[in-house]
Amino acid sequence: MDVELEVNGVRRVIDTDPDRSLLHVLREDLDLTGAKPACGEGVCGACTVLVDGRPDRSCVVPAGEAAGRRVTSVEGLAHNGSLHPVQEAFLRAGAVQCGYCTPGMIMAAVGLLALSPRPSEADIAAFMRANICRCGAYPRIAAAISEAAAVLREGSDG
Repeated sequence: MDVELEVNGVRRVIDTDPDRSLLHVLREDLDLTGAKPACGEGVCGACTVLVDGRPDRSCVVPAGEAAGRRVTSVEGLAHNGSLHPVQEAFLRAGAVQCGYCTPGMIMAAVGLLALSPRPSEADIAAFMRANICRCGAYPRIAAAISEAAAVLREGSDG
């Protein structure tokens, strides 16, 4: 069955079972491997993508449920050869250790900053609690999100 998705701004028609996970469609059919398979239950956040601008766990979202909605993967954040401010902040803060959780963390952070451009440390901790980093880079991740928030606010003021 054909499932029509808008992924990273491009309309895609995929011949797939609509109950198949969005994660598998992204990775196997579209070769977008940023979202990572991990728990398979929507618990760890490694597979986080944005669906209509909000973070969602692609491992538990059926492809058919994403039809007609805007899906953004980590590969879709960079524009005109420039990384998204959250991606840049993660690099500057050293918030990337093994890197497995990083795409999901970045996507969750982008979603957080879209909802709350001035998050407090407590807001960041509460929102990001749903994403697991086995390396324990949480302080650097939080610092990166704070830095990106400031950069994004500066950019919107100009």
